[in-house]
Amino acid sequence: MKVLIPVIAALMLSLCVVASAATPATIDTQKSVLTVRVFKTGFFSAFAHDHEITAPIDGGSFSEDPASVELKVDARQLKVIDKGVSDNERDKVQKNMQGPEVLDSEKFPEIRFHSTSVERAGEDGWQVTGDLTLHGETHPVAFKVQKVNGHYQGKAEVKQKDFGIAPISIAGGSVKVKNEVRIEFDVVGQ
Repeated sequence: MKVLIPVIAALMLSLCVVASAATPATIDTQKSVLTVRVFKTGFFSAFAHDHEITAPIDGGSFSEDPASVELKVDARQLKVIDKGVSDNERDKVQKNMQGPEVLDSEKFPEIRFHSTSVERAGEDGWQVTGDLTLHGETHPVAFKVQKVNGHYQGKAEVKQKDFGIAPISIAGGSVKVKNEVRIEFDVVGQ
């Protein structure tokens, strides 16, 4: 009986470790940050400005074993935070971004990401591939993730046209938004 108790204790501990490894961590939506960066281009782009947008994570989860990531963002909650511009200019950009020409967030309120493959890339790194649903279309994206002090950080680049979004163009195309948009993230679990 004395030998059986340590064996049972070891078995229970092993089961707890396996169960906890398989349980995805919930994303802490208050501490996690998703930022979208939109860049200008065109002949008169010096007279325009790049855009910085916060995209609050609405929910999701992740796990290292088995490796997976799920997250969702409410497109209606994206907020333009461009610095150095007037409130009026920021409001115009916000309206254009939310409107039917870009996100059409009333018609397509949900942005989702679901990993399809997560491969180790070093000790605290991963190559993540998955499906991004944006503007009612789903397409694969791939990006690298690095774990730094318990935070999962990285950036991905997506092309607006891939998701049926025509980049905004003004002044006859002499000032426009680049097709490529960079998404930066810093995700932590609860």
